[in-house]
Amino acid sequence: MDLMAKIKNKEALVGIIGLGYVGLPLVLRFGEVGFPVLGFDSDPRKVEMLNRGESYIKHISAAKLTELVRPQEDQPRFAATHDMGRLGEPDVLIICVPTPLTPRREPDLRHVESTTRLIAATLRPGQLISLESTTYPGTTAELVLPVLAEKLTVGRDFYLVFSPEREDPGNPDFDVKSIPKVVGGITPACLELGAALYAQVVNQVVTVSSTQAAEMSKLLENIYRAVNIALINELKILCLRMGLDIFEIIEASKTKPFGFQPFYPGPGLGGHCIPIDPFYLTWKAREYDFSTRFIELAGEINTSMPYFVVDRAAEALNSQGKPLKNSRILVLGIAYKKDVDDNRESPAVKIIDILKQRGAAVSYHDPHIPRCSGMRHYPDLDMKSVPLTDETLSQADLVLLVTDHSDYDLDLIASRARLILDTRNAFKGHKASHIFKA
Repeated sequence: MDLMAKIKNKEALVGIIGLGYVGLPLVLRFGEVGFPVLGFDSDPRKVEMLNRGESYIKHISAAKLTELVRPQEDQPRFAATHDMGRLGEPDVLIICVPTPLTPRREPDLRHVESTTRLIAATLRPGQLISLESTTYPGTTAELVLPVLAEKLTVGRDFYLVFSPEREDPGNPDFDVKSIPKVVGGITPACLELGAALYAQVVNQVVTVSSTQAAEMSKLLENIYRAVNIALINELKILCLRMGLDIFEIIEASKTKPFGFQPFYPGPGLGGHCIPIDPFYLTWKAREYDFSTRFIELAGEINTSMPYFVVDRAAEALNSQGKPLKNSRILVLGIAYKKDVDDNRESPAVKIIDILKQRGAAVSYHDPHIPRCSGMRHYPDLDMKSVPLTDETLSQADLVLLVTDHSDYDLDLIASRARLILDTRNAFKGHKASHIFKA
């Protein structure tokens, strides 16, 4: 049976490389519609948990995993492994590995490169490879393809596409099925198979002319957000100086039924996409002797926001006659966004680091992240979430709300804390002199 028939009959074995916030939802969706799935991850602990039907990501249902690993009637539809020697088994391989930045803010494609070499070592005729990791235009054709095409011909022996991930962790309104999937192929035959694969699991497939166009589409989506967030962050600082409430102004502006989309300010950008992806394009643009000044300016504004928050913390403490140094500061929320258990690139962690450098005694509470340690940019950071009690609130010189989790009892916090700095407008209904905005 050829690959197209296997895909249409849901008999193709789907291999997903990287079982994190992108890969694991794909496992569930492909398994849900009936495909057999083999997951690959370098972390043996994660592999063991998944094979027991356990989830290590809050919004990923362990019950759904168990249905795939130990179904009541059918054969298991999912298994995980850390044996990369098995990459030749699946008919389809979907790459969902991290694409971070180096300390110099340049693309770090080590994970994509090493995964590509591992695939090449077992590549066989009839396999389809899809790269989903966000990257600069040209990665699939210039970095992945040459390694895979050393012995086999693309479009005839094997097939290669790029289809950018569009996960929004913790968003109950959108999932893999409902989010349209962009796909670009190296050849028309690659595109046809890639589109057919994703059509089995998503409501809408959007095909584009090349892998470069698909790569650029993902960058455009996130650069659009990064630039508009930078704009609103800059206006927030101006409004604070002018004695205006930026959130009130946004609410008024968004009543316009056309030509305006609301964006909201915050303590800085977080997550694996928006703080990182724009710099993939600024790096690639230099190859074309082009300076992406607009993107770089937005990056400067957004990366400066944690410093602005710390300066506002110093101002708030100064209003009470206290210096920042040696003050006890309780940070509420270190996840990068509301109600998730993910603190990758979180502005809260940067804020904690700056506060400590300036001599503050910092603790944190986050109901979703009991421990914060082992972070790439902060290897020495090792903290545990403290209980959120009357005592911890009242003993803090400043309670700094960075992430507005739904679990927080804002009335209780407002009544117990001596001084509050709110970076999310969470306390908008509380008119009190001890609540400052940042």
